[in-house]
Amino acid sequence: MTFVQVIDCKTTRFQELDRLMDAWVEQTKGKRTATHSLIGKDRGDASHFIEIVEFPSYEEAMRNSTLPETDRIFQDMIALCDETPTFTDLDVIRDEQLSSATVRRFFDLAGTPGQLPPLDEVMTEHYRGHDPANVEDTIGMDHVRREMRVWRDGFDFAFSIEDLIAEGDRVCARWFWKGTHKGEFLGIAATGKAVTMTGTTVFRCGGDGKLAEGWWEYDRLGLMEQLGALDEMER
Repeated sequence: MTFVQVIDCKTTRFQELDRLMDAWVEQTKGKRTATHSLIGKDRGDASHFIEIVEFPSYEEAMRNSTLPETDRIFQDMIALCDETPTFTDLDVIRDEQLSSATVRRFFDLAGTPGQLPPLDEVMTEHYRGHDPANVEDTIGMDHVRREMRVWRDGFDFAFSIEDLIAEGDRVCARWFWKGTHKGEFLGIAATGKAVTMTGTTVFRCGGDGKLAEGWWEYDRLGLMEQLGALDEMER
């Protein structure tokens, strides 16, 4: 279970404290067990700071606290604070990346059978898509719908997410696509073939949490080979 430690402190010497944290990161390289650190400043009190440090488990956090470098840094930290810092230990019982949930929802909607569901809940009106297979970028939700209709008219398909990595406003999805060629696709008449494809998409989420931009990379050549299109070209 992921474990989080919340450090609450007050100091008018934050820059010195910040340099101290940099020194700790350098000194404990290869030994520390913390995986993520975030520091916030109180809007109502410029001397009030809260640091949230994430660990894989409580046991790893305790191992981190016994490092000699950690003890030395803690003593220096107390000297820079106006008051003794307080520590709150938390077992994480829910961890949800909302931007990741939006990306999962987008892929679910894209493969929903029947009429294409509204995309407003997951995508901004002026979404911009970058696809090396297209001469120009896909700009705007209407353009996205038209492009998706080409795929949905040509295939019954579904996506499965193999990996999903989120950082800042970016979400990277490595996906697997499986479909049945039911209708014309790029001039290729329906073959009834079962086809698969792998790909990776990096999304940028806007301030409202919706998808604002996407960079697509996928094995389109492999798909065309499965449909027999390359055989026709070789004849």
